[in-house]
Amino acid sequence: MKKIEAIIRPGKLDHVKDALDQCGVKGLTVSQVIGAGNQKGHTQVYRGVEYSTYLLPKVKIEVVVSNNNCDEVIKVLTEAARTGEIGDGKIFVTSIENVIKIRTGETGEQAL
Repeated sequence: MKKIEAIIRPGKLDHVKDALDQCGVKGLTVSQVIGAGNQKGHTQVYRGVEYSTYLLPKVKIEVVVSNNNCDEVIKVLTEAARTGEIGDGKIFVTSIENVIKIRTGETGEQAL
């Protein structure tokens, strides 16, 4: 099993959720996060005062999938989140040793 974490633009969340749903992903976790990368923040004007923001708002999506579905989910995430501009985000993939469903006690891929 693999855990896929994607850091994406907040405006792409609905598009990504719909794409994952069509791909057959049953569950996901979404968190609002802030961070910095190649985008290096931006400058804004608020009440006539210019200020720069280094940490930008992003959305973190976490899903756990079987090894067989990993490549497909990454492809779907990439296509749904891409704008082609700096700041589109990143995808991280890690191995999951085990999953336990608390309600039923199921383990492994049956718990997904």
